[in-house]
Amino acid sequence: MSKFVLTCCSTADMPYEYFLKRDIPFASFHFNMDGKEYIDDLGQTMSFEEFYSRIEGGAMPTTSQVNVGEFIDLFEPFLKESKDILHISLSTGLSGAYNSACMAKEELLCRYPERKIMIVDSLGASSGYGLLTDLAADMRDRGSSIEEVYEWLEGNKLNVHHWFFSTDLTHYKRGGRISATSAVVGNLLNICPLLNMSYDGKLISREKIRGKKHVIAEIVKKMKKHAENGIEYSGKCFISNSACYDDARMVADLIEEKFPNLNGKVMINSVGTVIGSHTGPGTVALFFLGDKRID
Repeated sequence: MSKFVLTCCSTADMPYEYFLKRDIPFASFHFNMDGKEYIDDLGQTMSFEEFYSRIEGGAMPTTSQVNVGEFIDLFEPFLKESKDILHISLSTGLSGAYNSACMAKEELLCRYPERKIMIVDSLGASSGYGLLTDLAADMRDRGSSIEEVYEWLEGNKLNVHHWFFSTDLTHYKRGGRISATSAVVGNLLNICPLLNMSYDGKLISREKIRGKKHVIAEIVKKMKKHAENGIEYSGKCFISNSACYDDARMVADLIEEKFPNLNGKVMINSVGTVIGSHTGPGTVALFFLGDKRID
């Protein structure tokens, strides 16, 4: 039995049951919708169907990160059991949660100086952050030490690729991320922005592609170009989607056809309520291991 505990945040966008099965405690972000605050507990308090339906009805949720006290509440029970902590955080390019976790670490090490608390900035988000956490859990379960897993994460986190596209620009317009004119023109022309995660963990718009069919083909081409060993890729592949499962399924079917050596089927997850507060419905995100992100 491992003597360290692997933890992360809800923004890793993996199913609630997955975290229970893999023994990965998580800290919940928060979102506010229509004047009421909710915890981002992976669809337990509010289903993803209700969440995205309310956004389509005009709701504009806001989000807040895990604070220092909540991280202390997550970590301390395990420290009392003489267990070390390895926490993987949402990208610092998107959130200050990593800094909050580091502050909690410093406070707790004063109380438990004999313990180890290691914090990793994933430089990732959604199920890409989830993929990195999943690989760390695999190492833990094979008996790797906390130091070995930490060193692997730091050396390989930029090899996790994140590619996203959106087929609905309505929420981007409501949130002020693009102008009303750009949204109208984009929707009329069926423009689907293709984005990825940069080396410093920020979302960067890379291309504007016309038509869902073309953007789906292009995102699969990106995997062919960047995946470890190209079409011979034998690692895991995750997809997350915000209320557009059929689009995600089309991407997954193409990948399973083009990459015959995948480690299992493509896992399709929901974009959670915190990440989804910023994307709205209509986003598909693809995650896999590949060459190092350098821009």
